[in-house]
Amino acid sequence: MKRSEINEWLTHAVAFLAEMKFKLPPWAYWSPERWSSADEDLSEITENMLGWDVTDFGSGRFFDRGLLLFTIRNGNVSAGGKTYAEKIMLVREGQETPYHFHWKKTEDIINRGGGNLVLELRHSRDDGEFSDEPVDVVIDGITRRVESGGQVVLTPGESITLYPGLYHRFFAEGAPVLTGEVSTVNDDRTDNRFFEQAGRYPSVDEDESPVHLLVSDYAQYV
Repeated sequence: MKRSEINEWLTHAVAFLAEMKFKLPPWAYWSPERWSSADEDLSEITENMLGWDVTDFGSGRFFDRGLLLFTIRNGNVSAGGKTYAEKIMLVREGQETPYHFHWKKTEDIINRGGGNLVLELRHSRDDGEFSDEPVDVVIDGITRRVESGGQVVLTPGESITLYPGLYHRFFAEGAPVLTGEVSTVNDDRTDNRFFEQAGRYPSVDEDESPVHLLVSDYAQYV
């Protein structure tokens, strides 16, 4: 992915969040120079990977298969402390986050505004393949049953609970969706199991300087 593209997408995301009246912490907008000169203790941010994250899942086609997100808060299972995490995500219309499940994380996915968020759900088998068993899923406290591979459509304000081992893919319908995630501790290094081979953190072609740092930039700048 080119840094110029990432910068463009981040600029768009900042404008979208402002339009949706969703506020981020002040350091979300720091320049690389501000990060490099910081005299604050930033260890919780850098060690728990808080901040901006852009991925195309190794597809090379961000608008077809990709996701832009910001981790607002997160714990660290090895260091104790917080046992929860929160993210905000910008899901574009027709932009897929591919089938995956989490080994440990339980999460609520929330449509916080915009279009509809469409999720497809499948149980996993012990060998990692799809199960044909129907899925009982809780949407805002109400249990629904969907067939394997069936869709759940979340309108603004609705949320769904996803447990470990439950494959899910999602995309926006009708308009971009401001998508929230509230979960147990998040570990994107080791806790994702993609059904198809997918990369989580892309390599970046540094064709220009960053506007805002990604979580994968901290080692270089902080």
